[in-house]
Amino acid sequence: MPDHKHIYSHDAEQYELLISREDYQDNIKKVILSIVPKLEDIDVLDMGAGTGRLSCILAPLVQSIIATDVSVAMLNRASENLSGSRMTNWKTCVADHKSIPIACQSVDLVTAGWTICYSTNTLVEQWHENLELIMQEIQRVVRPLGTVVIFENYGTGGEQPNPPDYLLSYYDALVNEYGFTHDYIRTDSQFKSVDEAENLFRFFFGDEFADRVKSAQQTIVPACTGVWWRTY
Repeated sequence: MPDHKHIYSHDAEQYELLISREDYQDNIKKVILSIVPKLEDIDVLDMGAGTGRLSCILAPLVQSIIATDVSVAMLNRASENLSGSRMTNWKTCVADHKSIPIACQSVDLVTAGWTICYSTNTLVEQWHENLELIMQEIQRVVRPLGTVVIFENYGTGGEQPNPPDYLLSYYDALVNEYGFTHDYIRTDSQFKSVDEAENLFRFFFGDEFADRVKSAQQTIVPACTGVWWRTY
């Protein structure tokens, strides 16, 4: 399996190309609007923003947005993407999920896309303690009646949910310990060619996934994304 920490630090451009192919049916935006229909006057924190996937969706719709990530390279690419959209209601900040340098009760919406899982999966010894600290920090920064929306991997390469085993305890805790509601959406990727699909899957998901894509001659690769949300 590729080293995602290295990718996030050194391969922001290739990563951006991969996610630009994902969710070609715009289901991420649709599900956010179904959870939080009125976005015009709200302030947003996008945790683990990466190259700005969620931030770029939200920036045109909200009052302000703060994008945080531990990777300077990712945030630099996010800044380029946000600047390209001609929005000026955003800023970026290097930050860990357990220590976000913003004021208490300062945002109405917190989003976290494919990011909390890195410190809360069962391959991490202190995963449960990490999750508790992250949830405490989220609760600190969100305003009363504010909403939290978390996106995570719920199965790559298949049309039905098939989340990785090492994430199941984390997902269970979100629902049963922290009171989140849960559903999933399809976030299929559409590539320009089979070669592009194979190369980008090999880059991020590894040889097994890439070989499967090549064998099936796929330019559209299905994926399921879990969505968890709660209002404080």
